Amino acid sequence: MQHKIFTKMRSMKMIDGCKGPPVRTYNPSVDTDGGAGKLRHHIQETLRSQMPRKKSVRGYSPSSNLNLEAAAIVSDGTLLPYGLPATKLLEPKIEATLTPLDYVQTLADLHRRAENSAEFEKAEVFLEQSAVFRGLPEPKLFRRTLRSARQHAVDVHTKVVLSSWLRYERREDELIGISSMDCCGRNLECPKANLVAGYDPESVYDPCVCAKQNFNFSTGDEMAMEEAVNYDDNDSDDDDDCDLSFCIGDYDVRCRRNDMASLSRPFKTMLYGGFLESKREKINFTQNGFSAEAMKAAEVFSRTKRVSHFEPKVVLELLSLANRYCCEEMKAACDAHLASLVSDMEDAGLLIEYGLEETANLLVAACLQLFLRELPGSMQCSNFMKIFCSPEGRDRLAAARHASFVLYYFLSQIAMEEDMRSNTTVMLLERLVECAADGWQKQLAFHQLGVVMLERKEYKDAQHWFEAAVGAGHVYSLVGVARAKYKRGHTYSAYKLMNSLISDYKPVGWMYQERSLYCVGKEKTMDLMAATENMIGASISEINKVIGFKVSPDCLELRAWFLIAVENYEGALRDVRAILTLDPNYRMFYGNMPGNYLVELLSPLARHYSQADCWMQLYDRWSSVDDVGSLAVVHQMLENDPGRSLLHFRQSLLLLRLNCQKAAMRSLRLARNHSASDHERLVYEGWILYDTGHREEALAKAEESISIQRSFEAYFLKAYALADSNLDAESSTIVIKLLEEALRCPSDGLRKGQALNNLGSVYVDCDKLDLAADCYMNALNIKHTRAHQGLARVHHLKNDRKAAYDEMTKLIEKARNNASAFEKRSEYCDRDMAKSDLTMATELDPLRTYPYRYRAAVLMDDHKEDEAIAELSRAIDFKPDIQLLHLRAAFYDSMGDYVSTVRDCEAALCLDPSHGDTLELCNKARDRIKEEK
Repeated sequence: MQHKIFTKMRSMKMIDGCKGPPVRTYNPSVDTDGGAGKLRHHIQETLRSQMPRKKSVRGYSPSSNLNLEAAAIVSDGTLLPYGLPATKLLEPKIEATLTPLDYVQTLADLHRRAENSAEFEKAEVFLEQSAVFRGLPEPKLFRRTLRSARQHAVDVHTKVVLSSWLRYERREDELIGISSMDCCGRNLECPKANLVAGYDPESVYDPCVCAKQNFNFSTGDEMAMEEAVNYDDNDSDDDDDCDLSFCIGDYDVRCRRNDMASLSRPFKTMLYGGFLESKREKINFTQNGFSAEAMKAAEVFSRTKRVSHFEPKVVLELLSLANRYCCEEMKAACDAHLASLVSDMEDAGLLIEYGLEETANLLVAACLQLFLRELPGSMQCSNFMKIFCSPEGRDRLAAARHASFVLYYFLSQIAMEEDMRSNTTVMLLERLVECAADGWQKQLAFHQLGVVMLERKEYKDAQHWFEAAVGAGHVYSLVGVARAKYKRGHTYSAYKLMNSLISDYKPVGWMYQERSLYCVGKEKTMDLMAATENMIGASISEINKVIGFKVSPDCLELRAWFLIAVENYEGALRDVRAILTLDPNYRMFYGNMPGNYLVELLSPLARHYSQADCWMQLYDRWSSVDDVGSLAVVHQMLENDPGRSLLHFRQSLLLLRLNCQKAAMRSLRLARNHSASDHERLVYEGWILYDTGHREEALAKAEESISIQRSFEAYFLKAYALADSNLDAESSTIVIKLLEEALRCPSDGLRKGQALNNLGSVYVDCDKLDLAADCYMNALNIKHTRAHQGLARVHHLKNDRKAAYDEMTKLIEKARNNASAFEKRSEYCDRDMAKSDLTMATELDPLRTYPYRYRAAVLMDDHKEDEAIAELSRAIDFKPDIQLLHLRAAFYDSMGDYVSTVRDCEAALCLDPSHGDTLELCNKARDRIKEEK
């Protein structure tokens, strides 16, 4: 009976908190396993004590096969621990991003608007694009559109926020020895260039102006420093020309009436208008609240138009005087000079108050920039957070032209990452709502506030904000409304809402998935099957298959739980280590147990490996393409040697292979921080730059590293970055030489196998097939299993399809994750065998899009156009991919449906604006539409 329950738990979603059979406790008195049995009992008791009990959900029958007790099954058939909310682990996550019902149409609209918008409006369109891309699994798209938004930014405020956001995406705050105000060398993120207003999109990738000697934020130039004015000397030098004195206490500030009048209209009116002061040679300024030093500084500025030689406290007072008497030129000079003095958080915290008080735009921008570039650590600064979080603070920022949607969007994203449930997160999102304009901004702000309230278990407020998002046009927020109702006990109302959503709109997988929470029996199973058909990646029930194509902490945790249930502690330990690689702070079992603690409990039950053993294990698992197993081994090795940069780097490579980019970047930053030498540090910095879209800067780092010391990794980085372009014959020769140099340097077999594999690929592109085959064979000799694929390609190009097929069969037999191998083998066999291989590839990894493209092409060849379009549409529904969109556009074009052709082309161009074939197809379709009109 319990085995049946366990099977069902693996195969479908489960209702949260429904009661099952009573728990049978473990009896240590019958333990026959010695210490291991006692430790298992310790694990069981720990889990039992950590897990909260849940009440049954109203309206569900405890006898239902789907109302499973959240528990693990242990060897003697007991259920443990009681009340473990396994169904909570499987409860679909409500995404805190914009989620359009029709991604393709949304992407097409955004591309069209970016093409047709005025220059000064493009930044807003690209920001909206980035908000949509935030919900897609490819972070490079988000970063690219964020860069485009910064490129087209006009005002200082937007430049400051977007460049700080780009820096945050690289998490440079985690790099030891890097200052927040360090310049990247390009205008795009230069902290000084950001403080220069104006629209110049062509210059953002140029070397930044801060490196030039003649650049100064003040309105004067560097020579002003040499022309420092001594107040007493000026008195004596200029007395003959002075015709006016301002008396402040016992001090007379001598000045020229005409110069002072030139400062502003109020001064001109006072000195030349119908006031008594216009006829006096001495004017009493004692009661006006300004010091003699400030008045003397005003007099000096009236002649020199410079403030850089004054003490900061004098400039602050001069700023106040300029503000009081509307001296705009003097205010701008003070503002710019004070902005140039902001160098650390202490300065920023003090000066921002002055800036806000005097509405000094540039000074506030400089303080704001320093705060943003210090994120997330600067969120602990109470002075700043009081300004950002309170309505009054937002009003003060608005007066200085520094309260904006983009600012609060950035801040709220970081707050949500740091602590979704915190009061700070709520307050920042409330300010985001206040700054949001109608349309996508209100949709996003309302929806995110609903998500946070749901996390805080404030379900009534969550429902309110989700409903507001729906009212603003975000249909996906209906999922939040339904979930909030469900949490408040209104299960039938939630079910009806999802029913209505499915009937009113074109069904999408997440609709069925959500409705499955609110129904039972066959209807639930049917919804889950429908969700799987429409949203494959999020609905596969077999956890092993899921992990085979999408590694995530929740999936690994569920499998670890199942493995503990059957006493496979070594397998459970492997998965927990992999989880902690993805998220070092992950808490197991509904957040009640730190992952590291579970490692401590499981470690004595698993086999112990020395560091040498671990290297052998890593070699074997890497060779068998067991990425999760490799992650676990590296995690164990880092426990023994936490400061080994090489291991952190290997960890990052594995994570990138698993498409866990955020975790990979964290490992890469740790590798950089633990570098033992400058040349090693430069390599890791180069990889960080390359992986965040800065190819030229990465090449520069590689060259600098090589200039210090020749190394495998430096040559490999340079070759890899150079190869990331359309290689001509000359470039290919350079890449070959670099890889050959890399292979001459010391390294281990794992990395040399990769270099040999890459070298083989370049030789193939150069049509040097025998040299390529030698590379692949050498790689296979050191167990680089993936080289089978390259060797198969060589056989195919030599017209030996059978040998190519056999080579891929070897890869399938050796590789643990072999979906791509089945896909590739399909190219080397007849149509029926190819269909079989592609079906297997889809079963192993439903997120792969090539099988859909192939099947669609076969259908088009058989003149089954509608079926071909439907096949591509199924894949586009879960992954709007440029190749899929381009192919469907081409199909529509061949069918004469030019409107649909243009739509798909525009959506594809939103993903990659420089895709030449799609641009050409789009322009032709547009011309045909014009001809038909």
